[in-house]
Amino acid sequence: MTTTDIRSVVESRRSDHLPDNAADILEHLLAVRVSYRAYRPEPVAEQTIREILETAQLTASWCNSQSWRVAVASGAGTDRLRKALFTAASSGHTDTPDIPFPREYRGVHRDRRRESGFQLYNALDIERGDRQRQMEQTLQNFNFFGAPHVAIIHADEALGPYGAVDCGGYVSNFMLAATARGVGSIAQAALAMYPNTLRDELGLTPDRQIVCGISFGYPDFDHPTNTYRTTRAPLTEVVDWITS
Repeated sequence: MTTTDIRSVVESRRSDHLPDNAADILEHLLAVRVSYRAYRPEPVAEQTIREILETAQLTASWCNSQSWRVAVASGAGTDRLRKALFTAASSGHTDTPDIPFPREYRGVHRDRRRESGFQLYNALDIERGDRQRQMEQTLQNFNFFGAPHVAIIHADEALGPYGAVDCGGYVSNFMLAATARGVGSIAQAALAMYPNTLRDELGLTPDRQIVCGISFGYPDFDHPTNTYRTTRAPLTEVVDWITS
């Protein structure tokens, strides 16, 4: 790429060149993006997946390290990963996530988590205390909720927490890019519960840290799990204004 080409790209991406409705578009995408837990079987076209990846690749990162690496599965690849993870999870096999899960959810974080869980169980008519059905639903994580595709996000372990933070931004932008193209998705920390299984299946070296997965495809809008929406806290609960 020549200097002129680079200047042209930079000029085209200047913030003062935004369309008049840019803020409305962003707010709309954030508002309609949800975590889908049931999908239709038909695959997403490869060109559409590439467009999602190209958009997500614009994600900002620490020192422009672009910490993420992405393994995208389709067809037999999805089936192989699905079988390996579902077998590991349903057999009672345990592994140690590369990134420690929260020590506990307390206070408002516990309340929000419970609300979300109750919404899911209510949609499925799973009564409180029905451990069997709750476990069956949990195992659907490792079935990718029936999605035809899954993306596994991993990073160089030497990058530490900031590498994972970069990947978090990438995951968010991936899902927004998918939403903009009519593709549903769900970010899944659950898949990172079995990092050794994923490294074996993907041929990754031990220094590759499994961050999470993203299952994606065309949502089954008629499925009960896709009929409710989680809430968001008001600014008064999450923002402190420092004025002096």
